[in-house]
Amino acid sequence: MPATYNMPTAACAVSSLLMAGLAWIASEMIRPLMPEATSFGIFNYVNVALALLCGWRVTGKRLGFGWMTGISAGLSGVAALVFWAVFLQSLYKMLDMAMDRRFDGLMEGLTNIFEIGVDYLLILADGALIAVLVAGGLLVGLIGEWVSRRWS
Repeated sequence: MPATYNMPTAACAVSSLLMAGLAWIASEMIRPLMPEATSFGIFNYVNVALALLCGWRVTGKRLGFGWMTGISAGLSGVAALVFWAVFLQSLYKMLDMAMDRRFDGLMEGLTNIFEIGVDYLLILADGALIAVLVAGGLLVGLIGEWVSRRWS
């Protein structure tokens, strides 16, 4: 592990910004896949904030160790982004349902988070969306690795 592992780098900044752009594009692609009555609110902004964190902490910290590691870092960042986005959106939906008193207890609400998450993952199983996320992860990793080699 290099001595600058915990220091901010250009690769961290670039990968987080690229991941945020990817999250915005993916969020816009998700909107038509959801039911018509869905109220999105700050959906895109939450996903962009998560992408900034995942791009910095997951992808950016693993750059600078080679091209294949860069690709792996980009794909890992996208996987982390999808996990946390589905989890937070499921948690929000569960809390919204809990405010409507649809659950009898705490455990029912907590287990419902995972049921909602599975429903969301089934909606996300769209070929075009998966292709954009995979291609975006590859590009984020490759560009981040190039930036790491160029400015480190």
